[in-house]
Amino acid sequence: MRRLRWLLGLFALVVAGCDETPQQSAAEAMQKRLVGTWLREYEEQGTAVRRVLVLQAQGSFSESSLAVQPADQPPIRSESSGEWTFDGTNLKRRYLRINGKPLSAPTMPYATFALSFPSRYEFIGVDHVRKLEVRYQRVGDGTQP
Repeated sequence: MRRLRWLLGLFALVVAGCDETPQQSAAEAMQKRLVGTWLREYEEQGTAVRRVLVLQAQGSFSESSLAVQPADQPPIRSESSGEWTFDGTNLKRRYLRINGKPLSAPTMPYATFALSFPSRYEFIGVDHVRKLEVRYQRVGDGTQP
């Protein structure tokens, strides 16, 4: 009987220590899976665009892009950085710097995309506010736009 009480007490301690729900664990696992380098390529009004998004484990991100315009116009480069989170459904980015310049309220842009994962190496994001869908593919660290 004493052993049974001891085992029940031990079980209660183990269960009490498990404060994460399965949903939290799944969201954290997906957030870890998002860490890395992602590439988005698309064309907009005759301009070819490559965006490289790097999501760091500690919650920061950097994004660089190269837009190659038609004719003799020079390419346009852009760099931005900020903070990111994933809540299990939405990838949320808060931009803190654009082209080396710090941003401050009220001009702190945010981007929120509901994610789906067609494969381990890509994700699709939908911005329901701007009615925009984006597709990123995982690429190697150090990839340039």
